[in-house]
Amino acid sequence: MKRNKPLIAVTLLSCFAASSASWSAEHPPVAPVRPVTTDYFGTPVVDDYRYMENLKDPEVQAWMRQQDDYTRRALDAIPGRDALARRVEALMSGDLRRTDFTRRGHRLFYQTAAAGENLLKLAYRDGVNGEEHVLVDPAKLSTDSTRHFALDWYAPSWDGRYVAYGVSEGGSEQSVLHVIDVQTGHQLSESIDRTSSCVVSWRSDNRSFFYLRYPKVGPNTPLAQSEYNAVAHLHVLGQNADGDGDAAVFGKGVSPKLDVPDGQAGYVLVSPDSPYAVAVANHNMDNNPNTFYVVRLADIHGADTPWKKIASPEDGVVDVQLHGDRLYALTGKDASRFKVVSAPLAHPNLAHADVVVPEGQNVIDSFALGSDGIYLAERAGATFELHRTGFDGKDDQTIPLPFAGAIRDLAPDAKLPGVMLELRGWVKSPRELAYAPGANGATDTGLIPPSKTESDDLEARETFATGYDGTRIPVSIISKKGITRDGTHPTIIYGYGSYGLSMDPSYQPAWRAWFEQGGIMTVVHMRGGGEYGDAWHRAGQKLWKINTMFDFLAGAHYMIDQGYTQSQYLVANGRSAGGIVMGGALTIDPGLFRVVLDDVGVSDTLRFETEPNGPPNVPEMGSASNEAGFHGLYTMSAYDHIHNGTPYPAVMFTTGANDPRVSPWHMLKMTARVQAATSSGHPVLLRVDYDAGHGIGSSVAQTADRYADEWAFSLWQVGAPGFQPKAK
Repeated sequence: MKRNKPLIAVTLLSCFAASSASWSAEHPPVAPVRPVTTDYFGTPVVDDYRYMENLKDPEVQAWMRQQDDYTRRALDAIPGRDALARRVEALMSGDLRRTDFTRRGHRLFYQTAAAGENLLKLAYRDGVNGEEHVLVDPAKLSTDSTRHFALDWYAPSWDGRYVAYGVSEGGSEQSVLHVIDVQTGHQLSESIDRTSSCVVSWRSDNRSFFYLRYPKVGPNTPLAQSEYNAVAHLHVLGQNADGDGDAAVFGKGVSPKLDVPDGQAGYVLVSPDSPYAVAVANHNMDNNPNTFYVVRLADIHGADTPWKKIASPEDGVVDVQLHGDRLYALTGKDASRFKVVSAPLAHPNLAHADVVVPEGQNVIDSFALGSDGIYLAERAGATFELHRTGFDGKDDQTIPLPFAGAIRDLAPDAKLPGVMLELRGWVKSPRELAYAPGANGATDTGLIPPSKTESDDLEARETFATGYDGTRIPVSIISKKGITRDGTHPTIIYGYGSYGLSMDPSYQPAWRAWFEQGGIMTVVHMRGGGEYGDAWHRAGQKLWKINTMFDFLAGAHYMIDQGYTQSQYLVANGRSAGGIVMGGALTIDPGLFRVVLDDVGVSDTLRFETEPNGPPNVPEMGSASNEAGFHGLYTMSAYDHIHNGTPYPAVMFTTGANDPRVSPWHMLKMTARVQAATSSGHPVLLRVDYDAGHGIGSSVAQTADRYADEWAFSLWQVGAPGFQPKAK
């Protein structure tokens, strides 16, 4: 996260009035109002734009195109926009990138992109200092310049000979599974569709694997069931190249003898040194408590596999690892900051499991097993600690790290001692570290070179805002060093606060372009995230989601109270489930922010569970099918709390036409509603990327273009010199 340039000081004040006056008299296309009233447990809710949920409707598509055209004209009229876009892309594309490392003996697999390249490739090398070999380059898969492919996931066999991987088109995440022979570089015949977010687990023969696949969608399949209840299959290389005919071994409906709960996916986990397999019924493909089963590998026989349930969501298990005849589990049961327990796989009674790593002051973020012991990434305030302990929980040691930051992607090898990991900070670019038992600490492998944008002119400050109920809300402030607290700095307040996901330090080269305009980045760590463990997460769920929204506002008020900025320079930003927070920024206190940037956001939560990715999110958000769930969803539904004649801030809603996670209609409906309701005269724009989805798999150029649009729009609205369109 770095940037650099002259600070915008008092000159912003004189330019502020001009920003509104220069807004074009051109008006956006108006959407027809066709009210639909639904009665929820005695509360009538009117939806003026329900028809927009039919994204195949030519009228809806035409309005969507017209809105995006209108947005493009408005953004192209901002004088500094193109220069900002060039700067952002230069910052984002100037470094060699490597990430997502997996160890298979001495062989390392990872994703990489050279400086100037748009998309990550799959590569490997033999040893840290070995020659890099590119296996899959998605940039070479497209024959149409208007569409692109992206690498979604990969999974190497235990001997490193084969790699299964998924690619999808246009940011859709609709993965197709392929297999490549690392030794020859040849593609095998496998091409298996419906493998989004796939979990591939190779068997020890290195010629077969378990994988998940979504069911075929028929003409009468409800949208809410179209990407749900994926089933685990067994595939043997060279057989059933398209996956049809592969035996289903676990999942909803596979066997009448086994009760598997509804959820997004069922998949199987194995380890090369264990004779057992664990199956997971995952409600939302995340690391929240799920349902787990176990069986001996030798007893897996299609639908007749005798899976034994060992944990339900009530047991709080969020992750499991296999080591020989024992199961290791990370659980929040009676341990809000989590603990690691162990039990024999032959009789894994987790209620009476051995506590290997008890709950402590730190939050256990993740754990992984090497041949020599257990490695743990623990949250210690704003940064992380790396710990190692024996399989019996003895001889715990803290492993020194080269700088304070967040640990990502613990990468051990079950057959080898030690671990690799990625460490990153707010002002320190990622490094790939390695630790070997007996060493003085984790050391830099050099596999990820420092960013060329990294310098000592930035600083990150960790502090606390005070919530409405007295709760201390962590706030991270990233800016140029020595920034003056004169209340004039354009300040982006970013928030998410859902699913127990934490907003950990993450170096973003593009941010330097914002800092160069005198800007500040602020990240609010709200309830609903995982910064303080399971209790912090649950304090921002369902009926308590209001806490998340108020915590975000508390972070914004802190920045004003501390003299960094004022309301006329405040920009709220969130994406995906963070759209709920953006809705709160719009509706709870419309005058607090000058700009709201809502990226692929969830906005109409009452209707969320009707879309393809809706049902998996019910455990997090709640369901409108019961009264308590309705009240929670209604409270957090910004779409249902937009009121006519309200002076709303300037808003930009962004979406990807191929978004599989949050349907584009959320942003369409919000755009139509806010445009019709606002009395401020500030612009309300809808930005659509027709070659993107949720942002996952987007190219560097696409991401840089979105940053430039949003930041130029924000700088225009806060009155920044050089970003004011000429008055018409």
